[in-house]
Amino acid sequence: MNPYKIIIQPIDTEKTRYMAELGKYTFKVAQSANKHQVKRAVEEIFDTEVESVNVINVPAKVGRRFGRRRVGRNPGWKKALVTLAEGQRLDVFEGA
Repeated sequence: MNPYKIIIQPIDTEKTRYMAELGKYTFKVAQSANKHQVKRAVEEIFDTEVESVNVINVPAKVGRRFGRRRVGRNPGWKKALVTLAEGQRLDVFEGA
């Protein structure tokens, strides 16, 4: 599978920026991706050494808009927490 189809986008929140300082980066990944594919994709795209990968399935949520009636549904998705080897870093969150 193409590494650019496995890694969809980085997740940019205050917590993930703090974790990036510790060498842990969070990405939204394809639903069909597993840990080994995510590790290979990050190493290939960013040319770094990955120490470990944790994958989390985020469940779908039901959302209400405009009162009680209109019920919508946010789809489920998968995120990966990637820990890089000592001394490695990504420039994903830099400069923004």
